[in-house]
This record gives sequence, C-alpha cells and structure tokens, in this order.
Amino acid sequence: MNTKTNSTKPQVTRRPYRGTDLTLPLLGFGMMRLPQKDGKVDYALGEKMVAKAMESGCNYFDTAYMYHDGESEKFAGAVLSQYKRDSYFLTDKMPIVMMNTEADNERFFKEQLERTKAGYFDFYFLHWLNEAHWKKAKEIKTLEFMKKMKEEGKIRHIGFSFHGEPETLKEIAESYPWELVQIQLNYLDWELCRSGEQYEVLTKLGIPVSIMEPLKGGTLVKLTPESKKVFDDANPKVGTASWGLRYAASLPNVQVVLSGMSDLAQMEDNIKTFSPMVPLTDEERKVIAQALAVYRKSGAVPCTACRYCSPCPFGVSIPRNLALLNQVKGGLPLFHAKLVYDAMKEKERASACVGCGACKKKCPQQIDIPSFMKQIAADFK
Repeated sequence: MNTKTNSTKPQVTRRPYRGTDLTLPLLGFGMMRLPQKDGKVDYALGEKMVAKAMESGCNYFDTAYMYHDGESEKFAGAVLSQYKRDSYFLTDKMPIVMMNTEADNERFFKEQLERTKAGYFDFYFLHWLNEAHWKKAKEIKTLEFMKKMKEEGKIRHIGFSFHGEPETLKEIAESYPWELVQIQLNYLDWELCRSGEQYEVLTKLGIPVSIMEPLKGGTLVKLTPESKKVFDDANPKVGTASWGLRYAASLPNVQVVLSGMSDLAQMEDNIKTFSPMVPLTDEERKVIAQALAVYRKSGAVPCTACRYCSPCPFGVSIPRNLALLNQVKGGLPLFHAKLVYDAMKEKERASACVGCGACKKKCPQQIDIPSFMKQIAADFK
C-alpha cells in the first residue's frame, strides 16, 4: 500500500497501524452523508471531494451496504476506481441486520465487491453489532466466512462496528483478534453512551479504534448560541467542528476519525484541522467541559446531569434518558437516539419508570422527572 503522495498541498496527520510501516490518515472520509442533488448522490461534487481528499492524504474511505440505499458503494466504485488501487484504503461492512442465512454471506459480499469495483477490501467489518446482531452473526457463521475471504486475499483486515453497551463490546472484542473496531465517540457521548468505557475496553485489548459520529451527526456543530459562544471566546479562529474532531483524534489509541462530509467547505475545514492535527491541551479540555455544561442547561429539559436523582430505586438511568430527549429536541434524528436507548438494559430505560417520585424530590432543578420519563417511553417506543 502506497501511503505517500506527491502533492505539495498540506497533508493530514497519519498514524502508524499497529506498529507497522503502514500508516492511515487520522481523518477518514465517511461515505454515509455524501452530497445530494435532487434527492440523489451528487456524483460531480462527490468526485471533486474525493479528489480533494486524495491530494490531502485523506485516503481512507468508509462505506456500507445500506448507506444511501446502496448508492454509497456504487459511488465508491465509480469514483475510487479512477485511482490506483494501492493509493487508497476502503472499508466496507457486512449488513448483519439484513441477513438470515449462511448463503447471505457470500451473496452480500459478492454484490459489495461488484458495486465498489475494489477487488478487495482493506478493512471489512461486521456491521452494527450489538447483543442481538452478534448472536445472529454467530448463527449464520459470518466471521468464519470473513476469515475465508481473508485467506483468499479479498479482505486484508477484519473488524466490526458497534452500537451497544461496554459489557457486550468486551464479550465480542475478546472472542477474536480483531484488527480495527469502530465505535461512536464524542465529548457528548463519552458518558451518555458510555463511549469512554468502550474506548478503554478496546485499548486494554490492544485493538485500534475507528471513530464514527465524532460530531454526533452534526449536533456538535450546531450546539446552542450559548455553548458556541464558549468556544468562540476561547478561540474565534476555529469552528465548533474542529473542537469535536480534535477531541476524538487526541485519544492515542484512535487510528482514524471518520467525518461524513457533505460539501467541499466541510472537507476543507476538516482537512485544515488535521493538517497537522494538534492534540488538545488541558486548558482546551476545560473549555469543552464548560461548553458541554452550558449546552446541557439549555436543553428542552433543564437537566445539568448533576445525578442527584440517582440511583433510581428501580434502576432507571435518569440523566441518560433526559439527555437523549434533549438531543432529539436539539435536532438529533430519533433513529440515532434510539440506537442508544435500545442498547440500554431494559431496567435502565424510561419505560421502566413506575412514577414513584423519589427522583423529583431530590432534583435541585425541580424537574418533573416522572412525566418526562413517560414522554420518553412513548417517543422511543
């Protein structure tokens, strides 16, 4: 794999892969949010973005069978095939959620190779693993199939993407010598989605980490005027996206931070952040903590995550449920919030609230927590 470029343009920071001579760009091009025109992928603009990425050394591309209803893989095939195969890295994923039989393994994999015109995948993941999807993957022997494809040279490195709880992640991570694992991580989810715990699980096992949703689907770009002001006051020369991307990239076991870039302006801003990527200082971490505290106070529910309401006598994770509601009210798609909600233990969900009122008596903000638990249970059903 050729990881160098002859371009004189600023180059994104790269990190060695598992102590080898191979390096990956710290910024990866996530192809889940490609540019759109008239409701379809804008190939002309997308092609310009890929060219910009390649000349900047951002040559790691991440796609999946379901992205853009299959158009993402086709776009990758049409555009990336214009470049030498050893000049870029391509990651694709087996759509476990859509599969039912062992025969599906070969059927989907063959279709993905045809769509992407890649010949082989540098990294190939079991997609969207959680407790239920991991169980299915074992039943239809998908990992065994992937091992076979690796022996045949059609997969270079095996991994998985994950949406679930750290306990399930640990079980899966210990079951095989995975070569890269993709988790959702950002400064909002560090505690909310237990991303910090997930990162530590993988780090202790020596598994490099790929980061998805470092900006929480754009939530950490929009923020609120009050929280954005905290960042602007600290450094008016950089946008809010830069803070979120650097937060994820500053973690030493992070191999690549994916950004679902939808236009050239986003790409240019992100490339600037990573050329080179300067790790956060202790003072900058304090700024992020302050902005996060302000953001929490300005939500639909004035919860500050003080946790005075915890522990709930019945095990409900009150601050986590309220934070999810606030994120949805702030513009996060319900689907993304439900990924977190559904991964929680049943007793931790808002639906387990019995309305005893013990939390309401403890809340310094005097929030009517039981009524919000009822609302969340209905909205996330």
